[in-house]
Amino acid sequence: MTQEQLRLSDTTAGNAAWKKFGPYLTERQWGTVREDYSADGNAWDFITHHMARSRAYRWGEEGLAGICDHRQRLCFGLALWNGQDEMLKERLYGLTNGQGNHGEDVKEHYYYLDSTPTHSYMKMLYKYPQQAFPYEQLVAESARRSRQEPEYELLDTGIFDEGRYFDVFVEYAKAGPDDLLIQITAHNRGPATARLQVLPQLWFRNTWAWGLDDYRPQLRATGPGRLEAEHRELGSYHLYCDHGLPGLPPPLLFCDNDTNGPRLYGLPSQGRYFKDGINDYVVEGDAAAINPACKGTKAAVQYAFSIVAGGSATVRLRLSRETHGAPFQDFEELLTRRQQEADAFYDCLQQDLADADDRRIQRQAFAGMLWSKQYYYYDMAQWLDGDPAVLPPPPGRDKGRNSEWRHLYNADIISMPDKWEYPWYAAWDLAFHCIPLAMVDAEFAKSQLRLLTRDWYMHPSGQLPAYEWNLSDVNPPVHAWATWRVYQMDKKRNNGQGDTYFLESVFHKLTLNFTWWVNHKDKSNRNIFEGGFLGLDNIGVFDRSAPLPTGGTIEQSDGTSWMAMYALNLMRMALELARTNPVYQEIAGKFFEHFLYIADAMTRSGDGNFNLWDEEDQFYYDVLHTPDDRRTKLKVRSIVGLIPLFAVEVLDEELLQAMPEFSHRVSWLLENRPQLAALISKWPAAKGEHHLLSLLRPDRLKHLLQRMLDEEEFLSDYGIRALSRYHLEHPYVFHTPTTDFSVSYVPGESDSSMFGGNSNWRGPVWFPINYLIIESLQRFHYYYGDSFTVEYPSGSGQQCTLDEVATALAGRLAALFRRDEQGQRPAFGDNALLQTDPHFKDYLLFYEYFHGDSGQGLGASHQTGWTGLIVRLLGAPSEQRKEHFVFSSSTMAPERL
Repeated sequence: MTQEQLRLSDTTAGNAAWKKFGPYLTERQWGTVREDYSADGNAWDFITHHMARSRAYRWGEEGLAGICDHRQRLCFGLALWNGQDEMLKERLYGLTNGQGNHGEDVKEHYYYLDSTPTHSYMKMLYKYPQQAFPYEQLVAESARRSRQEPEYELLDTGIFDEGRYFDVFVEYAKAGPDDLLIQITAHNRGPATARLQVLPQLWFRNTWAWGLDDYRPQLRATGPGRLEAEHRELGSYHLYCDHGLPGLPPPLLFCDNDTNGPRLYGLPSQGRYFKDGINDYVVEGDAAAINPACKGTKAAVQYAFSIVAGGSATVRLRLSRETHGAPFQDFEELLTRRQQEADAFYDCLQQDLADADDRRIQRQAFAGMLWSKQYYYYDMAQWLDGDPAVLPPPPGRDKGRNSEWRHLYNADIISMPDKWEYPWYAAWDLAFHCIPLAMVDAEFAKSQLRLLTRDWYMHPSGQLPAYEWNLSDVNPPVHAWATWRVYQMDKKRNNGQGDTYFLESVFHKLTLNFTWWVNHKDKSNRNIFEGGFLGLDNIGVFDRSAPLPTGGTIEQSDGTSWMAMYALNLMRMALELARTNPVYQEIAGKFFEHFLYIADAMTRSGDGNFNLWDEEDQFYYDVLHTPDDRRTKLKVRSIVGLIPLFAVEVLDEELLQAMPEFSHRVSWLLENRPQLAALISKWPAAKGEHHLLSLLRPDRLKHLLQRMLDEEEFLSDYGIRALSRYHLEHPYVFHTPTTDFSVSYVPGESDSSMFGGNSNWRGPVWFPINYLIIESLQRFHYYYGDSFTVEYPSGSGQQCTLDEVATALAGRLAALFRRDEQGQRPAFGDNALLQTDPHFKDYLLFYEYFHGDSGQGLGASHQTGWTGLIVRLLGAPSEQRKEHFVFSSSTMAPERL
């Protein structure tokens, strides 16, 4: 085992708290629902970026390249000043939902470069301009641009021209769980000497200003370049600061992490030192803004450098519970050792990944996933009721946003979609996150899946919380799929020993959630489900989570297919648990029955208006059911019609023979419900054969794949588009007496304001759906084998097996990040700086989605979460690649693991 693997084992066993400190600070706390105490619920305007330096937060802390303990009591982050900016750079800047022409958008350049699972070694890069940051220019130009124009990015301002910026690398290395080495290195990439102040900051989260607990921890100077942090729960920590110049210890600046009432609200100052005191001292020269007694709840170490062109400056610090007489004596040796141990950990993980660029892509993707952990704190009852020491909440809050989730209490380290754009968990994003996370830290992945099913997360009704803007919104039910996959990965890693406690504990809660779906999203009781939003912004004709302009409901192809998949996932989990507890055989039979009735509702012949399958187009569509009992197929060729692919499972005959009660229930159903028997292939089967459970029989499967693999429809050079390119020339239009609603193919940024923000499912490539398509094709291949072929691409005349198609699609997705024959990475678009500059070209961003034609990265630039699925799609198209990076058919049969 590598040293990092040993640290993980020690952490799991409870022998050492190696994960006590990590990158758990968010990158944006302002503009979040948690901090919103407005009367109108406009979170973006209640605390703005320019207010953030002066306003103490109630529910969390943000920081640049920051870390904190796992309860976010003691925080460390970086501040910078180039002598030109109007404020310290101590948080990332971006446009709000209303300012950006495509919604909220971070306007910075930063990269997560490395991290081990225990965060024993971490590295991040922030690119800091030497000129004044163009805050007003970004806002003004974005306001001028229409939704049909591209976003105005920081690179477009010319702020990085001639290399006039600093590359600021921040590295962390743990000498022990409570002993952290910190190295900050700033490189001047410009042609002239430039001045830079580096201000590492240490502070306590404000827990004392709300009238619930008045205990105030303290930071104080204990000597030249030394300070102590004292907290009743954490104990004492010492921050040791290496001298920037020989014999000259850096100044220590102190204030308090308290709201600046005079600046924000015109209140009297009462001689206090506020949160923005260090900013005012450094930028405005206000000596009265910092505490001359050298104590407080926020502190900074002030390093001032003049860095020559091409030169660099380095700051070293050590945050430790231990008292060190010579804190930097072993600094270089420890930092180097942790770097080497990180290399050894990933060398072991990547031993079957030969290509150096693939290894770089995968390692930076893992870094993004691991840096995107966040301490997420949200006590809904306190948020609704307000705090004793502040003004009461506005009238109506107790009946407003999320008021039906009063039970919810979140205070955990959670994997975020993007710590600036989406600094809150999202239920279906998190499920996808857990697949790549399980490759490096299975225990953390399992803990994440269990978290959302805890009583203090999950609603008493059985619903899982969606995301903080609307906890009651509905995400696709992929939690069971992720639980089963993570279980399989972990079982294989442990030589066939599965964590059945994890599987069983999540399974029981998911049965409640499945029941919630059945009771709330099948209003007609016909096994045809609605679901509403289902995470697919702008995908359809209407906003599916809002009242329809026509009245009535939408019977959703995707909602129904997700439920068929959900039933199969739970059935398979129950069969696994039945290996040691026969009671689960009967439960597995119940979910088998659920699947059959859903499949029957989707596939049976009869009145076409009652069928989600369209015989003329050979495709699945949503159906609009209006109050006059008319049904109209909404003929939009989108991934809504491809999601039926995901409901597929293969059962081995040997497994069924070992489950007599389950097999008896299955046989009874098929004998007494003959219309359902036609939905299962080869039943009964000979020994060694398999049963296919799917929404698609061979003819429909081929028809669906013919459309999906058509380059004029869904198939792009970089994966499967969310909407058929057919709609570029043939927009779908739905007429009503007052308004016409249309859907057309949009390969890049959204041109629809249906959901606001930068969300767009009308044409781009998204990783989660592509990943599930690849996995489903592999399972179909396991059943059909090499004799079942399809034309790939459609119209090419080339026949391929489904496994070959899956491999080819994985290659198209990987091509987004790989250099092509011209040395270009498609995700970087046509930006020459990103493509060719040695200080940009190998630093990768894992975007929210990708342009459906060019492959350019779009949306949230650091949504490594579900785009992090790339880690399982890299490597050569071989059995070895399948075995380690994509779920092959063998993982469908746990007895073969």
